Amino acid sequence: MYSTFILSKSECLSCTNKTLKEIGTLQGVFGAEVDRINGKIEVSHTDEISRDKIASKLEEIGFVLEKNEIEPDEPSIWGCAL
Repeated sequence: MYSTFILSKSECLSCTNKTLKEIGTLQGVFGAEVDRINGKIEVSHTDEISRDKIASKLEEIGFVLEKNEIEPDEPSIWGCAL
């Protein structure tokens, strides 16, 4: 599954790499992609970790999430393949 978070700030490429590294330390996260143009981050994860824990980690890193920061989960190709 994956979760998309709407970010209220854009970041430089160096900060993007740091963010991806930090998100990757969470148990159950196996990928993430930052869309700097649209201000979103999409995190691929198992159901072992909740969207709330991912949002907490993003806030810990320093992101301010928009009011509706979490878009509904959508199944990934990995979830369908298993």
